[in-house]
Amino acid sequence: MNPAQLSAAIHAALSAAAASGGWVIAATEEITVERPRSREHGDYATSVALKIAKHLARPPREVAQLIADHLRQVDGISEVEVAGPGFLNIRLDAAAAGAVVTEVLAAGAEYGHGDALSGKKINLEFVSANPTGPVHIGGARWAAVGDALGRVLSAQGADVVREYYFNDAGAQIDRFASSLLAAARGRETPENGYAGSYITDIAAHVAAVAPHVTSMDDEAAMAVYAKVGVDLMFTEIKATLHSFRTDFDVYFHEDSLHSSGAVERAVDRLKTSGKLYEKDGAWWLASTEYGDDKDRVVIKSDGNPAYIAGDLAYFLDKRSRGFDLCIYMLGADHHGYISRLKAAAAAFGDDPASVEVLIGQMVNLVAGGQPVRMSKRAGTTVSLDDLIDAVGVDAGRYALIRYSVDTSVDLDLDLWTKQSSDNPVYYVQYAHARLASLARNAAELGLVPGSEDAPKFDPAVLDTQQESNVVAQLAAFPKVMSTSAELREPHRIARYLEDLAGTYHRFYDAVRVLPLGDEPASAAHYARLELCAATRQVLANGLGVLGITAPERM
Repeated sequence: MNPAQLSAAIHAALSAAAASGGWVIAATEEITVERPRSREHGDYATSVALKIAKHLARPPREVAQLIADHLRQVDGISEVEVAGPGFLNIRLDAAAAGAVVTEVLAAGAEYGHGDALSGKKINLEFVSANPTGPVHIGGARWAAVGDALGRVLSAQGADVVREYYFNDAGAQIDRFASSLLAAARGRETPENGYAGSYITDIAAHVAAVAPHVTSMDDEAAMAVYAKVGVDLMFTEIKATLHSFRTDFDVYFHEDSLHSSGAVERAVDRLKTSGKLYEKDGAWWLASTEYGDDKDRVVIKSDGNPAYIAGDLAYFLDKRSRGFDLCIYMLGADHHGYISRLKAAAAAFGDDPASVEVLIGQMVNLVAGGQPVRMSKRAGTTVSLDDLIDAVGVDAGRYALIRYSVDTSVDLDLDLWTKQSSDNPVYYVQYAHARLASLARNAAELGLVPGSEDAPKFDPAVLDTQQESNVVAQLAAFPKVMSTSAELREPHRIARYLEDLAGTYHRFYDAVRVLPLGDEPASAAHYARLELCAATRQVLANGLGVLGITAPERM
């Protein structure tokens, strides 16, 4: 019996109690079950009696007792205790609890998946770093978290399109081209330009593929450096992201919004609908009407579009492609975009809830107790390439995913390169490798669960506390997955995997899985092997949804 099945059983008991007690309750009353902090209080607990007692004007313990009387009649529930002001502590029998092992092994790689987002089309935009330099460590955080979130949403049935907004328009491209020109012609980096050895490398590449640029005047050469340099830089960015196991379905070019007339059409639509007003020679979006902290200039007094004009056109483009939800994953300096983008949706007549903006906080690298402040290649920032070189892809992804994005993170390079239990990703991967090794050892002994010689799996023999703890952790995985999708928090999966790995290690240290010496294999040995196989499957599923490998050997 898993938590979802237990919730259904509690709901049925609640309905029966209501009928016998003459209560009126909501047919859709939500039932939440949780693992008690102390296992002495049972396998699961629920506060549903406290929740509905006030509405019924009945003492919570009286309500809880009546629910408990009906719940005790459910197969698989061995004990129900009314505790405190009206909590229900529930204990399952070993067979009902252990049945989750069969469920895991039957579902395989699909275990933990759900259909809560089935039929929902989601545009997930993340990274979107300017093509003027390597992906910095902040963008690296979104590369890991965004990719993991896409996997989590897909696992709940959503049709997810991963999109990279290619910023190939604006003043930063001019600064990039002028920096390349200066490097090629031996001049100092211009003010507000880009520095680092990558600028010299790209300038040399441009000269190699377009040698005529060396004989051009500055203005003509700037155009070549802008076009060829941006293409080269973006090719490198995509290669780096791919090596980090982050790929995109769509690379959307900002310049296309201007060249296609999409910006002009979006502005005209807002003018026609009266959502823009003219003031001081500029056109303003009345975004305060939709919860923004101030109105926004869309067309400046010189007639040129402000940056938000592109945002407006881009949102319309996404909606025209049929997305029900547009998720933007932006850096720490983009807090103003939350209300701005929701206001844009409302101005076009859309539900502001069709826009979600996730803000990621800063990431700092630390080595030897000191901050790592600069990349020799990138010049002014630490790059994703630096992170990969320092700790590898698995540790880099895990380290960035493991923490809630609304908190700043100091990543200790010394910690994430350790091959010990101090390193969280090593700890989880080692558990998977240990399970794989156990399966190989069992096969060498001829112990293969499910084979003709093997006894039928009997979950009732998984009756030790350590076995019960592992079973309960496996049963929790689908809820962790669905909650991670609902809250857009893949770090919950990483923390769950660490808990599962720890629970498994404690189980393995306390319970003999394989027979010792000439001891014949019993039903308990085979049941434990199946429990181990299910644990290995869940670890692999969790690591997979985070884009991290599940090694067979370490």
